[in-house]
Amino acid sequence: MAVAWEFHLPFAPADLLRDGGPGRYVVREVLTVRELPPALTAFRTAFRARGALAVLQHFDPLYSLLHHFRAVQTAVKEDALELMMQVVSKHSNELPAILGDSELSHADRSAHLNALKMNCYLLTGLMDAFEMETCNNSLLEVDPGGKNKKNRTKTAQSSWEEEREPLLQLLTQLLQLDLRQLWGGLVVEEEFVSLMTGSCYRILENPSIGLQKHRATREAVTHLLAAALVHYDHMFSATLKITQMLQHFEHVAPVFAQAVSLWATEYGLKSLVGELLREIGQKSPQDLARDTSGVKGYATFITELSERIPALVLSNMSVLLRHLDGESYMMRNAILAAMAEVLTQVLNGDKLEEVARGTRDQFLNMLQAHICDINGFVRSRVLQLFTRIVQRKALPLTQFQSVVSLAVGRLKDKSVVVVKNAIQLLAAFLSNNPFSCKLSCADLAEPLKKETQKLQEMRDHGRSTAAPAITPEEEWEAMLPEVRAATQQLFQPPQEGEEEVLEVEETAESTSEQITGLLRKLNYKSAARLTQKALCRFQGKEPFSGPTEDNEEATILGVLKRLYTGSCPGENSEDPPRGNSSLNTEEVVPEEQPQTELVKQEMLVQYLQDAYDFSVKITEALSLISRMMYENSVSVVQEAIEFFVTVSKFGVPQALLGVRRMLPLVWSKEPGVKEAVLNAYRRLYLNPTGDSERARAQSLVHSLSLIMVDASLGTIQCLEEIISEFVQKDEVKPAVIQLLWERFTEKSQCSSLERRAAVMLLGMMARGKPEIVGSNLDVLVTVGLSEKACEDYRLAQEVCNAVSKLASNPKPAQGKNKAPFRLPQNHMLFGCLSETVSKGFAQPSGHWIPFMEAAVMLIYQLAEGAEEICAQILQDCSRQALEKLQEADGQKADPAVSPSRVSDGDSSLPTFLLMHLVSLVGQVALQQVAYLEVSVSAELRRRRILREEEKTKKHSDSSTKKQRPQSTGNETTMEEELGLVGASADDTEAELIRSICETELLDEKHLFSAFVPLVLKICNNPGLYSDPALSAAAALALGKVCMISSEFCDSHLRLLFTMMEKSTLPGVRSNLVIAAGDLAIRFPNLVEPWTSHLYARLRDPCPSVRQTAGLVMTHLILKDMVKVKGQVSEMATLLIDPEEAIMGVAQNFFSELSSKDNAIYNLLPDIISRLSDPNCGVEEESFHIIMRHLFSYITKDKQTESLVEKLCQRFRTARTERQYRDLAHCLTLLPLSERGLHKLQDNFDCFADKLQDPAVYSCFQTVMARFRRAGGKPETKALAEELEQKLAASHNRGLDSAETCQEGSGTPMPEPAKQKTTGGSCRHPLNTVNRDEDFVTPKPRNLRNPKRAQKRPPCKKAIITFSSDEENSSEDELSAELREEETPTKTTPITRSSARRLR
Repeated sequence: MAVAWEFHLPFAPADLLRDGGPGRYVVREVLTVRELPPALTAFRTAFRARGALAVLQHFDPLYSLLHHFRAVQTAVKEDALELMMQVVSKHSNELPAILGDSELSHADRSAHLNALKMNCYLLTGLMDAFEMETCNNSLLEVDPGGKNKKNRTKTAQSSWEEEREPLLQLLTQLLQLDLRQLWGGLVVEEEFVSLMTGSCYRILENPSIGLQKHRATREAVTHLLAAALVHYDHMFSATLKITQMLQHFEHVAPVFAQAVSLWATEYGLKSLVGELLREIGQKSPQDLARDTSGVKGYATFITELSERIPALVLSNMSVLLRHLDGESYMMRNAILAAMAEVLTQVLNGDKLEEVARGTRDQFLNMLQAHICDINGFVRSRVLQLFTRIVQRKALPLTQFQSVVSLAVGRLKDKSVVVVKNAIQLLAAFLSNNPFSCKLSCADLAEPLKKETQKLQEMRDHGRSTAAPAITPEEEWEAMLPEVRAATQQLFQPPQEGEEEVLEVEETAESTSEQITGLLRKLNYKSAARLTQKALCRFQGKEPFSGPTEDNEEATILGVLKRLYTGSCPGENSEDPPRGNSSLNTEEVVPEEQPQTELVKQEMLVQYLQDAYDFSVKITEALSLISRMMYENSVSVVQEAIEFFVTVSKFGVPQALLGVRRMLPLVWSKEPGVKEAVLNAYRRLYLNPTGDSERARAQSLVHSLSLIMVDASLGTIQCLEEIISEFVQKDEVKPAVIQLLWERFTEKSQCSSLERRAAVMLLGMMARGKPEIVGSNLDVLVTVGLSEKACEDYRLAQEVCNAVSKLASNPKPAQGKNKAPFRLPQNHMLFGCLSETVSKGFAQPSGHWIPFMEAAVMLIYQLAEGAEEICAQILQDCSRQALEKLQEADGQKADPAVSPSRVSDGDSSLPTFLLMHLVSLVGQVALQQVAYLEVSVSAELRRRRILREEEKTKKHSDSSTKKQRPQSTGNETTMEEELGLVGASADDTEAELIRSICETELLDEKHLFSAFVPLVLKICNNPGLYSDPALSAAAALALGKVCMISSEFCDSHLRLLFTMMEKSTLPGVRSNLVIAAGDLAIRFPNLVEPWTSHLYARLRDPCPSVRQTAGLVMTHLILKDMVKVKGQVSEMATLLIDPEEAIMGVAQNFFSELSSKDNAIYNLLPDIISRLSDPNCGVEEESFHIIMRHLFSYITKDKQTESLVEKLCQRFRTARTERQYRDLAHCLTLLPLSERGLHKLQDNFDCFADKLQDPAVYSCFQTVMARFRRAGGKPETKALAEELEQKLAASHNRGLDSAETCQEGSGTPMPEPAKQKTTGGSCRHPLNTVNRDEDFVTPKPRNLRNPKRAQKRPPCKKAIITFSSDEENSSEDELSAELREEETPTKTTPITRSSARRLR
């Protein structure tokens, strides 16, 4: 069939409408949309008649359809696509026979070629049009067009996605034919190949192609492109296209990685990998740094490709290494990840060749170098990669120590993600370490020392028995040719840059050693040159005084020979020259066995040394990670907890400290942290090893008992919370509870410590399920509080604590107004308690008081009529004290002694009895108050509510019977009245309780009145009652008695605070600080005037008192029970306390305070004012540390700007140079914004005259430099430059100009304030001797007018003032010896509402 034209594939569809020259096909007419259906029908008819060649006459209708594609109906488009699929499919089936026909005419070949190109052009055109339409519709799916429209879009989209795969398979089938025959056996034109592959690339541009449901489509595209690459030389075009698409479409990176790996492995196209990586490697690092989207595609491609075909990536790695030094961190991450994959999959194992080992070590060194990369994401990524390498056991043992050291170093990284991954890497090292399952340094040190000593003995023995195989003379003969050549070079003119400077040592001996060393290092030329110089300098001295040869060369060689052979005796040769190792190959056969043993021993010592070093590094990491448990980052805290769980499995002794340290985190507000702690303890203790249930229970109980050894009260409370959680979730097996009861009842053999731990654990479990104790209460009482209780008061105390869980754990099912659980007064529990307390009263024991306190608390918690039981105990104990006194004073005239005179005279009563008595009185007093305020008050309210409910029920019943129409309104009125009655009833009940405490408990008729004088006498006479324990007990008892009555408290506050201030005993001061804190909550108005004395204890010389004061003030301030003034600066000083625990208290305080709105921001000016005062006693460096911590809480821009202004204005009122410097330093701690810069500019006059101080000027320079680095608008930069010029000008004026400026402005030069140091402002040792007169309240003295300070003339300028400016403390402000007139009478009341709100 003759065809007069040829179809040329167009670059653009419009090209077919223009006449391209003679013999080229041109579209004659573009049909309208209406004309398309009949035209398609005609094409279909022609196709049935003529086959695929029908397109030669019917190309224009289908071209017209493509031209009007958007306007054409969907059904017509789908019909056209189906028709073209049939046409191409039939042509594909016919082509093998046509291509194989050797007699095919030129006309027929041209016809089939034109038909093929036309059919493929139309089919791929339809594919592209459908693909583009689908992409556009998917982008518009969120358009609120309507439900039907959306459904139609999805239907059309899904139908096209289903058609895509068979179309691609059809094109693949077509490309697999040898189509070159149609082109006359020549190469298929590139435009045709691009036409076929272009559709593939366009399909891959769809962002949804990576979804799992399109997997078949991706595979079809991959195979089609593979056919083009294999048969049609598409390599170059594919490389460019893939590189471009990686740059512009991030989602194609995984698709191409999968495709390229498939082409390389199944189609043998390995060279394509090299071409692609080379193309990426040739990209400019500077361009990649700017094009972040392109970098992401390249990085993902490299990473995923290395995971699939690491061996091929390794062979092309060199072209990528230049990007390791580029600015793009994503490229660095990708290349480092590729290295890690190569290390784990290719360069792994012990059987690597020398070259492969070298490459492996090179990659590992590069990875280690980037652990300290400038970018945090890279550091984090490298740590992740090392974690994977370690988990796959691909890290050589020689690299273990260096990587572990780097990981430990990253624990101090400022990036949270880096720290988290460093912890994960160390945990991976532990889990995969090749050394030991036990990594205790102490356990490893002993065998290391032993084996090292054995190795040394073996070496010494080998040296004494081994004969040298080669003499030094023989070695010299082997070296002589090279030495002679090097010596001859000395007499030739030196080349440029060759001269090496060698200095001769001071003595001939040291020079000889230097020359010998050079010879051993094979540095013959330097040795000869040094010998030449030494011959000139040390003429006549050994070894340079030997026989002189005829020429200088022979002389030098002679000296070198004498030096070498003389210094290398065979028996001392430890380091033979490396160049002559070939001469040492012969070994004595009998020594072969000892040599093997020596090598084994060396390997053993090296192994032990590596294990020990690894253990040391892990121990170092433990201390760092344990501090991270209280970081702000939840992920870091979780990783730290996980790390300690891992460490615990390897027997590291310090792991238990970390396991304990995580306990308080069970109270964390972050659910993730709390759950991490619970899971950690679940894994550590609830899954013990053992063959039987009994063995597992014993293991669990033993492990938990170990935690409680020497545990603090806080630790035990945290453990109780965890165990109660486990019990509530039924995670503790019954066998464990059974074993604990056996240990307690001594049915199972155990120590007293284990028995006590068993009771504690039972108490903890009872908090989750009270029936554990309730069902065995009789056993607890009869065994724990029997006659033997006096032998172990600590066990009895724990029994009391366990029983108390019955009261503190009401069941959730209980009703709101159900009566609380209490035992009758005659229950055996209270009888045993009373008897045990009374029996132990007269016996000296350090554990009786804690037991007594637990017993009294338990009685008040569980007993009906608790006050009667405790009154009886008090009477029994006081009777015993009187009997003891009468026995001691039996020979005196008057045997009757009242309690108030019990210790008069010569201290006839034992001290411990007095201590027991006042402790008992104090505890009963405190528990009586708590009983009235909590239990009795709650019971009164419960009974009142029950009465009101019954009354309401009766009223509603009667209303129902009468059926009044106005019942609704009456009931509403009644409820309102009841509400009012309820509110007034609450007040009535509270007033009743208060009146009992105020008027009855300390009345002369009450039992307490007999003991109060005794407590007061001990407190008032510390010289007479000098025993420290007695003084501490009396002080605590005084604080507890003060809790009863506000009147009694008010009259004895002066005594309490005087003792707190003056007592030399830390125990007394600590107890009184605690008591004062409780009183501040109970009677806030009374204690408020004394607040400054509480703050003063923050500077106590004793660390325990400071810590106690810090904790008390933390609670009072955070509960709003104390007004926070400038004195909070005393809390700030604890941030630099030498004791780490106290520093932690202060950090926790400010961290909690920062959660309150603007609290720290409001306090900062006062804190700065007080701490910058030289008389405060805070050094400048310490001030900087405190401020750095406090300013870290200033995060809001408005706060920063306001502080800049306040600090600038503060320069006007500063009095000393130290204050100038401190204020300037505070400015450097604030991030300066544009508005902050304007504040500096506006307030320039405030600090201009202070810039002559170099330190002040340096701080302002730092502020401006930081602002410049942050960048900004051009006008802002101009303002900054102007301000810098003003700063420099003010600084350069000099001292004389500054003084002139000051005189002109009327500001006097500051003078150092000469004030007496206030009491308690610095830590000074207290007097070692307490005198009674020290505690006597001084006589009243006249006060200055307190209103005088308020009558000040108004300032003309608006200056921001600070409370510290207005409060000029007198020199006696902090003294505890206040007179009656000094006690403030008009104070701002602190209402109880705040306390009630916080409960």
